[in-house]
Amino acid sequence: MSQDYNDIWKLNKNGKLYCPIPENVRTPWFSKTGGLPTTLEYFSGTMYEKVESVAKRKPNGIAMTFMGKNITYKRLIEEINKCARSLKVLGVREDDRITIAMPNCPQAIYMLYATNLIGAVANMIHPLSAEKEIENYLNMSHSVMVVTLDQFYHKIEAIRANTEVKQVIIARVKDALSRPIKVGYMLTEGRKIERIPSSAPVFQWPDFMKLGKHCYYDYKIKRGNHDVAVILYSGGTTGTTKGIELTNFNFNALSEQVIAANPMFREGDRVLAAMPLFHGFGLGVCIHTFLSMGGRCVLVPRFTPKSYAKLITKHKCNFVAGVPTLYEALLRLPSMKGADLSCLKGVFSGGDSLSIELKKKFDKFLYDHGAMIQVREGYGTTETVTASCLTPPTMYKEGSIGIPFADMYFKIVEPGTDKELPYNEEGEILMAGPTVMKDYLDMPEETADTIRVHEDGLRWVYTGDLGTMDEDGFIHFRGRAKRMIVSSGYNIYPTQIENIFDAHDKVHMSCAIGVPDDYKMERVKVFVMLKDGVKPSDAVKEELLAYARKHIAKYAMPREIEFRDELPKTLVGKVAYRVLEEEEAAKRKEAKNGKK
Repeated sequence: MSQDYNDIWKLNKNGKLYCPIPENVRTPWFSKTGGLPTTLEYFSGTMYEKVESVAKRKPNGIAMTFMGKNITYKRLIEEINKCARSLKVLGVREDDRITIAMPNCPQAIYMLYATNLIGAVANMIHPLSAEKEIENYLNMSHSVMVVTLDQFYHKIEAIRANTEVKQVIIARVKDALSRPIKVGYMLTEGRKIERIPSSAPVFQWPDFMKLGKHCYYDYKIKRGNHDVAVILYSGGTTGTTKGIELTNFNFNALSEQVIAANPMFREGDRVLAAMPLFHGFGLGVCIHTFLSMGGRCVLVPRFTPKSYAKLITKHKCNFVAGVPTLYEALLRLPSMKGADLSCLKGVFSGGDSLSIELKKKFDKFLYDHGAMIQVREGYGTTETVTASCLTPPTMYKEGSIGIPFADMYFKIVEPGTDKELPYNEEGEILMAGPTVMKDYLDMPEETADTIRVHEDGLRWVYTGDLGTMDEDGFIHFRGRAKRMIVSSGYNIYPTQIENIFDAHDKVHMSCAIGVPDDYKMERVKVFVMLKDGVKPSDAVKEELLAYARKHIAKYAMPREIEFRDELPKTLVGKVAYRVLEEEEAAKRKEAKNGKK
């Protein structure tokens, strides 16, 4: 059964988008949501237009706070438009891809929405990605421009000739700071940044922004709800890097859903935006949801648990979002002793499973520090921008990841099929709703394999994750059907790590696994079988690590390499990674017993 992407969503007489409830869709949570809406009407327009509508209503409201400097909604829109005009002068056209490799800072926000305003597509990548990864992202997206910080310039320059990039824009953190803080920054962090040659073929941010005054024609391009706005990256269900094309509607619908699931939200509420822009959680929830709904983003350019804790109390943040490792770290920070957290209205955990024990510890921590709330766990995938379900504010079931957002549908099926299973029976988690991606970038077969239209007319995402649904509609995550390591909330695919190591001329075979880590939950360990004639040594280990740093993002870098004469094999000759995982578990258990 085929169906056009736009068919289900209709415009009502008020110009709002809505979805009639499909027949034969199981929705047991409709009467059990504690008063939360189960279906919504959605803004019809672009990401920029949704933020602009807020600016027209409250121009003097604070949109962002960055290292002590406040930016109003009026200033935000002015800077976005200035940036858009400059992009037009440089020849950026509708549907061109602009890669943004930036931390959470004002210039990144201006560029994101300016790209949207002129009808281009923002290609969001991790600025700490290895050179070869960046080259791959640029070529996958056919990017014509890169915007990054000065400290990352040399990585871009090293691979620029291998891409279609025509322009590079270099921003500096200091350009977004108030004068007193700028002086301090340049005496500390600024001094560590390698200088960019004056002859470098780049535009510095201040010079780039001045170009806009030469734009004498209309730079605003009319785009629709279902036009692609952003590309994010994921390993999908197979571990192969995929560009995920997300639309204006995907992001605007998410913002309405998040706020509907949080009726305590009020305009002006502050969110601590520490989750990164290249991550659906950071971009979709911490940035776009709050800017498009009248909130205030406290931008965190470089995350550490210590800085996170300081900013929560300094700015009296109302909402915080993070991965379980963050909350584990906050429990151990001496600076949090006596901190007043009564300002908090919502604490969200995602990116990895929140253990029952950690939830109990952090809920007690919140209560002991004056907060009258609990951690609320959610679940989602980048194929649906980010979270698609969340624990309600007044209901909780131990071990559950919550109930679906308004207009999001979940079903549990026999893995790989469309056969729905009874309540409480384990199977593959499927999701459908307004945040489902348009497709994988230039990968029609993978798109067709991941997104399938069922008889109910909905486009269902096959997540590859296993779980159950109970009679009240609460989803319980049981495990991952796909092989994956989750470290500090980042998905790391062992096959990608192994492909990189196996390509080294001294490596015969490798196997990457995740091993427990007190802070990151999991870290990467690689077992390496060297080629005949190559002897294991510290020098070889250092050579492999240096090689890996050029190809593997910092967050996915292995922390340990172990040489083996042989690697265990399955009956069909594949490396038996589960045997290595069991060996590591046995060693940890033995070490733990030895300490007693």
